[in-house]
Amino acid sequence: MKRRNFLKHIKTSSIYGITLPYFETFNSSLKDLKKITILHTNDVHSHIDPFPKNDPINPNGGGVIARSNLINSIKKDNPNTLVFDAGDVFQGTPYFNFFGGEIELKLMSKMGYNASTLGNHEFDNGIEKLAKVLKNANFPFLNANYTLKNTPLEDKIKSYEIFDLNGIKIGVFGLGIDLEGLVEKKLYKGIEYIDPIDISNDISYDLKLNKKCDLVICLSHLGFSYSKDSNLMCDMILAKKTRNIDLIIGGHTHTFLEKPVRVKNIDNKDVIINQVGCFGINLGKIDFYFSNENKKNDSESIKI
Repeated sequence: MKRRNFLKHIKTSSIYGITLPYFETFNSSLKDLKKITILHTNDVHSHIDPFPKNDPINPNGGGVIARSNLINSIKKDNPNTLVFDAGDVFQGTPYFNFFGGEIELKLMSKMGYNASTLGNHEFDNGIEKLAKVLKNANFPFLNANYTLKNTPLEDKIKSYEIFDLNGIKIGVFGLGIDLEGLVEKKLYKGIEYIDPIDISNDISYDLKLNKKCDLVICLSHLGFSYSKDSNLMCDMILAKKTRNIDLIIGGHTHTFLEKPVRVKNIDNKDVIINQVGCFGINLGKIDFYFSNENKKNDSESIKI
């Protein structure tokens, strides 16, 4: 049976030095609804430790201990929680220089991440080393728009993953940015970039209509948006030119959105886009409430 959700409330809060921009979608009565929580990060860039207390911009901000405590607290409140990352897990501190990504992936596994997509900095040590270090992740890396056949990543990257939480099916797929000009060609030899629009429409159609997913999420490392004169592919363009995607969790541009953005897709339906900056300072939290019926009851926005 298909379930519906819709956006009704947005707010921000802060805990453990990590800011949590999030929105909630809900119907008029919550007690009979199923709550699905989506947590997400992007562009953490190997920031394992929190910023020092004397940092002029982010004093005591971020850090995996604070994030882990927060994730565990949220999961305790709602076991039906998924944790995602939108790429650029690697590069930015000596942890990556010395350990090549092993520490980041082991810690993400311990924190309970469910999936990530590939950022351009995942290729900084080359495709062969990336393939080897992925063994340290007990969660899948997702990408649908890179050709990986006959490369070391061929059997290590999935196009999409489907999660079932309390009878709610969530389909998740990944998209990566064009690596040309961002990464030395020898570091991603054999990989070609595919325009995301067609592949996204194909996968989201399959997930929503064939696989009967109640929620379709794209983990994107395309970037939120670029200048008005730019035709570079980004999340804003992706949302407007596709259908069947409910939520785009973005990365690459280190965009600190004060609240998620709603964009009309090709069918004039809402697509939610969110991105939470960089360096693990922010943790995005999105709560969806689902009814057991193929309908929704509108209610007014509530300000807390």
